[in-house]
Amino acid sequence: MARRSPLINVMVAALMKASRNLRRDFGEVEQLQVSKNGPTSFVQMARKKTEEVLVDELFRVRPDFGMLSDTVVSEPKRGEAKFIVGPLEGVTNFEHGLPHFSLTLAVEERGEITAAVVYAPLTDELFWAERGQGAYVNDTRIRVSGRVKMDEALLATGAPVNSPEGRATYMAEIAEFLPTVAGIRSFGTASLDLAYVAAGRLDACWLTAASPWSVAAGALLVREAGGYASNLKGGNNVIAAETVVAANDRLHAPVERALKRVHRTLA
Repeated sequence: MARRSPLINVMVAALMKASRNLRRDFGEVEQLQVSKNGPTSFVQMARKKTEEVLVDELFRVRPDFGMLSDTVVSEPKRGEAKFIVGPLEGVTNFEHGLPHFSLTLAVEERGEITAAVVYAPLTDELFWAERGQGAYVNDTRIRVSGRVKMDEALLATGAPVNSPEGRATYMAEIAEFLPTVAGIRSFGTASLDLAYVAAGRLDACWLTAASPWSVAAGALLVREAGGYASNLKGGNNVIAAETVVAANDRLHAPVERALKRVHRTLA
C-alpha cells in the first residue's frame, strides 16, 4: 500500500472535510436546474464556503505556510512553502448538474510544485503525488500511457470563451489536431484533464488561460507519472503560463510542435 507523508495527509483531510458540503450542495444544484432564477448564486456561495473550509483547515494545521486561492493571497510566515487552493474546479459543470468537478491542492516551494492532491468527490477518486515519490490514484500507482502515434492518441482541451481572439485560437488548434488524432474531448475540468493524462486515460491535453489552482496540482501528477507538463515555451513553470501542454513522454513533443505551428500562423 502507498504510504502518504504527513503533508499529504493534511491536504487530504482538508479536502475530505470540504468535499462533504460540496457533495451535498451538488444535490441541491440538480434540483435548482428548473428554478426560474437558476443555481448561479447558490453555486457561488457553495464555492466560497468550500474555499473557507479549505483555507481554515490548512492554516490551522500549517499556520506558517503561505496561501494562494481565488480570494486569499498570503506569503509564508516562515520558510517558502505555499498552498495553492482550488475549491471547485469545473464550476460550470457543477452549476449545470454535470458530475465532473474536483477540488485541488498543491504546495509550491521556491517556484516548484512539490505536493499535489486532486479529488473528484462523486467518483471518490483521490489523485496525489509528491516530488520524487510517484503518482497515485487512491492507493494505486499510476503511469502515463504508452501510446506513441498521434493517430491513436486521445487528447483533451478546454474551450476559452472570454474573447474573440481566444475562440479563434481554440478553433485553429482544434482544426490542427482533429485530422491527426483519435479524438479530442472537452470535459470542462482542467485539473481532471491533467489527472487523466497522469493515469493514462488521456494521452495529452493542452489548456489555455487556466488559473494556477487549475494546473499546479495536475502538472505534478503528470510529471510523477512519467510524463511532461510544460508551458508552450518549453519551460516547467505552468502557474503563470498562457498555455500548458501535458502528455506522455513520447507525444509531448509532437503536441507542442503542433500548437506552436498554430500560434505562429495566427501571430
